[in-house]
Amino acid sequence: MNFILLTQNETFLIGPIAKLLGLIMNGIFYVIDFIGIPNIGLAIILFTIVVNLLMLPLTIKQQKFSKLSAKMNPEIQAIQAKYKNKKDNESMMAQNQEVQAVYAKYGVSASGSCVQLLIQMPILFALYRVIYAMPAYVTKIGDTFRVLAEKIIEAEGGIGAFAEGTSFLQNSGMDSINSVISMYGQSIAKGNVSNGIIDVLNKLSSLDLLAVSRHYGLADLTYNGQLILSNETTRGLIDTYNNFLGLNMADSPMTLIRYGLGVGAWGIVIGAVLIPVLSAVTQWINVKLMPQQESNNKEQSTLASSMKTMNMVMPLMSAWFCFSFPTGMGLYWVAGSVVRSIQQVVINRHIDKMDFDELIKKNSAKSAKKLEKLKKNQERMAAYANMNTRNIQSKARMDTGLSKQEKDSASSNSTGSYNNIAAKPGSMREKANMVRDFNERNNNG
Repeated sequence: MNFILLTQNETFLIGPIAKLLGLIMNGIFYVIDFIGIPNIGLAIILFTIVVNLLMLPLTIKQQKFSKLSAKMNPEIQAIQAKYKNKKDNESMMAQNQEVQAVYAKYGVSASGSCVQLLIQMPILFALYRVIYAMPAYVTKIGDTFRVLAEKIIEAEGGIGAFAEGTSFLQNSGMDSINSVISMYGQSIAKGNVSNGIIDVLNKLSSLDLLAVSRHYGLADLTYNGQLILSNETTRGLIDTYNNFLGLNMADSPMTLIRYGLGVGAWGIVIGAVLIPVLSAVTQWINVKLMPQQESNNKEQSTLASSMKTMNMVMPLMSAWFCFSFPTGMGLYWVAGSVVRSIQQVVINRHIDKMDFDELIKKNSAKSAKKLEKLKKNQERMAAYANMNTRNIQSKARMDTGLSKQEKDSASSNSTGSYNNIAAKPGSMREKANMVRDFNERNNNG
């Protein structure tokens, strides 16, 4: 049972995608570590850029669909108005056929946008999983934390003492430790317990991690000859990983504000406030750059109004969540919104340069060819069906006009004609003929 949070996600569809994205994140961190910048914040930004570039074809298709939808919506609304008060089956079928003809004319599918969103949703969930559980996917970060976890397990009382000694910690995260203990107990394999502790350590704020270090005497632990946790003179590996422009990616903005106010570090306070604010502003800009559809239809206008309200509320909710989530997650939201906004500007320029009249003409020609091919197939199938019907009717008329003796004779002649066909040596037909001849000789004898 692999429920421990550090373990890589095994959820259907999301799990395999998260593993693939994890390989990308691990590769990015390896490269920036190789050039001497092992930084989680930088890795998140580069990771966001790479993944958004990989998803660019889907984004372009979705935006093209939105532009074409804006052009064809008046035609669809006119059809809907035409059949507004007609609820009989014939009118409903006629309306559906006319609407489908419009979609065919513009070369789009009614479910086109939904398909793009369905493809992107598991990717977005997997992205969140990789960033939230970085040690599970980035080898060097996981191995660094593992040194701490193994030391805690070797301490007197092991993981039980770790759980019981959580009162010295200042912030949340202890429910995860207790859930690991209650689920797996003391008898769980050492490696799995280590994973559970790593997951909890990864969720702790820098202040809580310092408290753990003091409680278990972890200050002198090293990984590949480098100090893991910071002291008065040396910055440790974990702080080096998490430090981005003076902000600790493991701390929430709320924690950073409290810490900054406590030590008088106003730069940290301003930076901590900027993350949620930038998250809201960049998402709002991203929404504004998206193609907006207008409608004269009352129901669609109501839906569009609801969407506008949601588009205003979501950036505010994003800012609120950013205050309590790790700063690294807020940085991911900001980076994602900035990248998508840049993409949107480029895509909008590309789409605006497109000759939609020419595109519609090509789509109409393709649609006409498909309909013609479909019509020919239907005519061919109908011809085959009519031919089979005529053969059955002809045989029935022939059978009705024959006597029993004539029917038996015809059947015998038919069978005889079949049996007289020359059989290849060793074939099944030759063996069947031999059996038939043997039976006939016995019957005649």
